[in-house]
Amino acid sequence: MTDTPIKIRNLYKSYGSNEVLRGIDLDVQRGEVVCVIGPSGSGKSTLLHCINGLEAFDSGEIVFCSEYVGWGRESGGGRARVSERAMTKLRQRIGMVFQQFNLFPHMTVLDNITVAPIQVLGEERNNAIERARALLSKVGLAHKADAFPSQLSGGQQQRVAIARALAMQPEAMLFDEATSALDPELVGEVLGVMRHLADEGMTMVVVTHEIGFARDVADRIVFMDQGVVVEQGPPNDILTMPTNPRTREFLTRSLGA
Repeated sequence: MTDTPIKIRNLYKSYGSNEVLRGIDLDVQRGEVVCVIGPSGSGKSTLLHCINGLEAFDSGEIVFCSEYVGWGRESGGGRARVSERAMTKLRQRIGMVFQQFNLFPHMTVLDNITVAPIQVLGEERNNAIERARALLSKVGLAHKADAFPSQLSGGQQQRVAIARALAMQPEAMLFDEATSALDPELVGEVLGVMRHLADEGMTMVVVTHEIGFARDVADRIVFMDQGVVVEQGPPNDILTMPTNPRTREFLTRSLGA
């Protein structure tokens, strides 16, 4: 088991003429919480999608737990594509929570959580249900097992989405602005679940605008702008003593200083 489950080297990604990622280098250590901050359009979400294999990238390298993601090593002057089957298996080991909850509206909360372990992992149904109920307790929703998504608040739906991702027993969790679609009063309940995961030692990469959460929970903050990592370091260093003028400008605006 590697101590550096996520390794990114010289990562480039473009949409047509729009260069979104421009040479990203980033390592994430096992059990580390890395919060990625930066203005909209800086490439933060695209970076997460590349890590999880949801987006093909143009060049560079991503290695998750010693396995290549998406495009592998260059071979014979070209890029060797990782097979879709291999990517599907790899994706099962990386949990991801999106801005939108993406729950199946016709399924109960319990069924939303158990469907992937049963159908994808081939888990025995009773075992999947037992773990799903334990995960619902973890996120404070044990009493909502038989509810449908339409009967839940946005914060509750997002907590179910986190439980659903955890049901696959991932080795790392990616959060893409998990609270941005929520009303302000519901943000805290989702961040509380994420704090608990961090306390348990889950490897996490969190794209967020919640600077207070990043300050309190992150082991490291990465500031991105215009497709590059501008600055990174411990929260206290980045938030109180940033060395790059662009970081200072962003934080001044974000914190209302």
